[in-house]
Amino acid sequence: MSFAKDSKFEVLSQRPEDADCALAFLSGLFHACGQLTKNSEGLRADIVTDIKEIFDFANDIAKTLYGGELKLEISDDYIINKTVYYRIMFPVDISQRVLQDCGIITFDVEGMHIQKEIDQNLIVDEEAKKWFIKGAYVGCATSSIKLSELGSQNATTGYHVEFSSHTKEFLEGLQAILQEYGIVSKLVERKRIFVLYLKDSEAIKDLLALVGASESVMTLSNEMATRGLRNTVNRQVNCINANINKTLNASFKQIEAIELINKKIGLDALPEDLQEVAVLRLANQQESMEELLKLSTIKLTKSGLNHRFRKILRIAQLLKDK
Repeated sequence: MSFAKDSKFEVLSQRPEDADCALAFLSGLFHACGQLTKNSEGLRADIVTDIKEIFDFANDIAKTLYGGELKLEISDDYIINKTVYYRIMFPVDISQRVLQDCGIITFDVEGMHIQKEIDQNLIVDEEAKKWFIKGAYVGCATSSIKLSELGSQNATTGYHVEFSSHTKEFLEGLQAILQEYGIVSKLVERKRIFVLYLKDSEAIKDLLALVGASESVMTLSNEMATRGLRNTVNRQVNCINANINKTLNASFKQIEAIELINKKIGLDALPEDLQEVAVLRLANQQESMEELLKLSTIKLTKSGLNHRFRKILRIAQLLKDK
């Protein structure tokens, strides 16, 4: 199960307190994933989604407010990228009323008009406004957040939640509503689709809290802590590995120089202070400078030990150049 679907199931486990909240939810849902079908029978309102559980939620609202029963349909036409899509169909005899009540269509002397903007009359009440966001979230929100598996060392993606729609006006309105709650989002056009997205982890947590997905907020907080700890450990391991490589490279150069000197002129030809550190290095080839100082009977600082090895490297270079 994906992080986005789990959070949507949390939203669908709730129920609107009154008719205003129920209509606000349906309005957000229709704006997000609704379709209008007109045939010989009349106008029909549909919801197209990959979340089957929306059916029971919307059906409860339809029965309570309009006394109608919805239908659920699956078709091969709605299998995209191995994802099954469902068509939730409102009865023709209540569809027009539902769409008008949700601010999706209006009528005047010229006929019917589809409204792209959010009906502000539906979201005057604070709770109704939150339920509109819930409908929009369940209807068209997606997330690339992948939770870390226990013990997994695989890299995980960043934090990203987005709402996508063919209707720019709807997403502009949703963006304004989210801004009222301090949730900053960005709107872009991507291949003739408009996308409202959030990439800040704290903003995503605020959004999840706003739609009532409290368990998902905790899951995301744990994920952030896990990633933070893993990143810290990785940095420490990388630092340790870099230091080990640095130590081994320095040791290799020192040993190579000492062996060259021994082959060309013998270690006895070195001054006594250099002989001591040369023998110490040959006897402890993989130790760091700090460890050599601990093993040495000579009272030296790290700087002093480095100075003696630099002298040995210079002597070896002179012998190599001859």
